[in-house]
Amino acid sequence: MTTLNTHPTTAPATSAAGGGGSLRRVLWAAQILLAAFLLIGSALPKFAGQSDAVRTFTDIGWGQWLRYVTGTVEAAGAIGLVVPRLAGLAATGLIGLMGGAVLTQLLVLEPVWSLLPAVFAVVFAAVAWDRRAESRQVLRSLRRAPSRTP
Repeated sequence: MTTLNTHPTTAPATSAAGGGGSLRRVLWAAQILLAAFLLIGSALPKFAGQSDAVRTFTDIGWGQWLRYVTGTVEAAGAIGLVVPRLAGLAATGLIGLMGGAVLTQLLVLEPVWSLLPAVFAVVFAAVAWDRRAESRQVLRSLRRAPSRTP
């Protein structure tokens, strides 16, 4: 007798967008590289108080607290990008962060540098789209909080 296992976590890792495993592999490579950049190249200098990071947030004019908030969001997003179940949600949150970075570059800092976070946002949008099934599953599990009756 053959048993069909339909548990969602045991399904093969194929792209939700229908592109098969090759799109998923390309996105995984991009996720890993972007996660490394966000954590090592962007969040850690903010936490360490690197002079460029301090100067940038001084130029923005909102105070150094924003440097720590931005670094925290980048670090959390980097970690989320490499956790398959959280990758889509992390990518969605990072789209918002990149939108803020684009606006900040355009309006306050160097407009030419707005292209980099814009390209990152496009990649994050592709990851979020590809991981939409996992994101829905996580959100559904959060909504199904057990009811406690005395």
